[in-house]
Amino acid sequence: MLVWSLNEFLTEIRTFYSLKEIRESVEEEMNHYRMLLEDYSQWLGTLLRNPESSKNQEWVKKTAELQKVLKVRSRKGGKKGEKKFGASSEWVQFKDLMLCSGDFGEAEMLFEAVEQLKDKIDRLEKAKNSVGDLERYGLGKDVLYITYIHDGVPEKIVFKLKKEAEEGEKFKFLADFSIATQT
Repeated sequence: MLVWSLNEFLTEIRTFYSLKEIRESVEEEMNHYRMLLEDYSQWLGTLLRNPESSKNQEWVKKTAELQKVLKVRSRKGGKKGEKKFGASSEWVQFKDLMLCSGDFGEAEMLFEAVEQLKDKIDRLEKAKNSVGDLERYGLGKDVLYITYIHDGVPEKIVFKLKKEAEEGEKFKFLADFSIATQT
């Protein structure tokens, strides 16, 4: 199982020195999420193939319904105010968390994670294609790309000439070193 990290869902502004660098960063993110998707899909498959779970016809029926609900919700982008894990009654509200102790809760959580990862990969693919199209325009080598990244996906880019950026620097460290050699 891969470990989820809090820093993967940040809003940040990063400066890149080329569109290629942005594209490679997006590809790296996509590969990371594909690995997570594969891991969670295998975990879910193992859970669904569990002989104890498959004996319970009600459980099988619920998981099939849940899969349909989550696919429809992910296509429509979800509804505002809709609670996570709201598809089953096996969840209990505890302050700002939802708690569950059954296999169905685990399956529900995995289905939701898989759908969200598919959506994230799709958004990253679209961003990568947009950056690729920008690369074909050939904006030059003297450009900085100040990029707004939300939830790991580049959403906005400001082009700034490197000369303008250098003029805006407040502090510079210049030093000359000389070394005496002995003969």
